[in-house]
Amino acid sequence: MSTRIAFLKGHGTENDFVIVPDPENAIDLPPATVAALCDRRAGIGGDGLLHVVRSAAHPEAQDMAADAEWFMDYRNGDGSIAEMCGNGVRVFARYLQHAGHVTEGDLAVATRGGVKTVHIDKDGDVTVGMGRARLPEGDVTVSVGERSWPARNVNMGNPHAVAFVDDLAHAGNLYSPPPFSPASVYPDGVNVEFVVDRGPRHVALRVHERGAGETRSCGTGACAVAVAAARRDGADPALTGAPATYTVDVPGGTLVITERPDGEIEMTGPAVIVAEGEIDADWLETIAR
Repeated sequence: MSTRIAFLKGHGTENDFVIVPDPENAIDLPPATVAALCDRRAGIGGDGLLHVVRSAAHPEAQDMAADAEWFMDYRNGDGSIAEMCGNGVRVFARYLQHAGHVTEGDLAVATRGGVKTVHIDKDGDVTVGMGRARLPEGDVTVSVGERSWPARNVNMGNPHAVAFVDDLAHAGNLYSPPPFSPASVYPDGVNVEFVVDRGPRHVALRVHERGAGETRSCGTGACAVAVAAARRDGADPALTGAPATYTVDVPGGTLVITERPDGEIEMTGPAVIVAEGEIDADWLETIAR
């Protein structure tokens, strides 16, 4: 093994990631190592880690290799594996452009949530086809302290509970996962979004991301919120026949979410590479011991 391992740091609306390029899937990244890299005091710092691997080289992505050359092996900040990360896909695409693997225009990215279509705009924004939302039936309630709210269960390849509130401060500190019921609805945990209205088809959110705590942005969460808001507002594109576009403010910026009548959802927003360097492999080995 080389004594040093390349890394980059990037963010999408301040949802930030450690990026580890590893085309041949040669670097072992157990949960403890990922958590250490994402540690904001003792590591590089990030809400999650983007492990950049060729699909053909990763056992979880080999069946997608014909459709997408690159696999986003995404990990949460605590080291746990996640199905998808919308902001992460945009930053992943920006890295591929930065490294010269792709240019402006269209590309496909393999994820555990399936193959995602991506468009890198000339103006710098990145648009991701996020697929269709699933809306499992059943009542869900989320709570913070003595307050409780009904929540919309939305699955964007990962689970979300969307609660509309009067004030984003009611979400509390979001250090710990907000309690939800019934517990059987989300056996593997859930991302919880607290949402307020800012204007017509304009909302703002705060989010507790499963495995990461409160983050500055959540792409799949913004999509889930737009879907829930469209249903609440009577703007379900499948019923109206017209696309529904929502501006979603997150603490780290703004995303634009469009749901089409066929159910496909697109997310547009910025993606930035801010730094690159090397990780000391000896330090990594001390973590693994």
